[in-house]
Amino acid sequence: MKIAQRWFERRTLSDGITLLWEPHVHPMLRCNIWHVRGRTRDLLIDTGMGIASLREAAVDLFEKPLAAVATHSHLDHTGGLHEFDCRLCHAAEAALLANPSEEDRLSLPSEHWLARYIPDLESSRLLIDALPYEGFDPLAWRLQPATPTHLLADGDVLDLGDRHFEILHLPGHSPGSIALFEKRTGILFSGDVIYDGELLDDIPGGDRAHYIHSLHRLRELAVKIVHAGHEESFVGKRLKELVSFNLKLWERG
Repeated sequence: MKIAQRWFERRTLSDGITLLWEPHVHPMLRCNIWHVRGRTRDLLIDTGMGIASLREAAVDLFEKPLAAVATHSHLDHTGGLHEFDCRLCHAAEAALLANPSEEDRLSLPSEHWLARYIPDLESSRLLIDALPYEGFDPLAWRLQPATPTHLLADGDVLDLGDRHFEILHLPGHSPGSIALFEKRTGILFSGDVIYDGELLDDIPGGDRAHYIHSLHRLRELAVKIVHAGHEESFVGKRLKELVSFNLKLWERG
């Protein structure tokens, strides 16, 4: 397998936001990693797979105090969380972060729930198409424990000095799924609660009834832009379209 020239790509957006991602991870698990600059501290939303060091790859982004938030505990969002001192998540998923499943590995077992969503893995069973460095053994890789240092609840506010993000507990994709909403700008970081693709509720920890309630709640927000856990960002109008589509699909099923 080839050696990647660099493991992370990045793009600077407006509003002090930087997007990072891992191009050599399978598209199904290619998580969007969001960094938000604040006056007194910065915010990191999800941390990717943790195959290579996120902290070392983007040293310039981690010079100030930083709160690293896991929107939920799935391996594609939490692999690098252990690298950061201030680790936050919803209480419902704290135990999963502290004690990752042995099935969370790069050589995906055929019985893993993800396998049915990734049919093209049949030949190699690997979730990556390159190695981060010479000597890296993908078969030995395991998700690292990342015990949360702070637990989040619905309605909590993360204060960055000049920016304030409200925590929204939106279960359905997982029991402790959260989104972060900045009312002043209408920016929503949605994790896997919603993105411009097929939403997953029939997975371990998923709950369609809870998901439907969460989507109804999302529809009431004055959102201008959604920065999701996967795929491209989209505007508030598209959010309402996606919510309506999935509610019609699920509520009649």
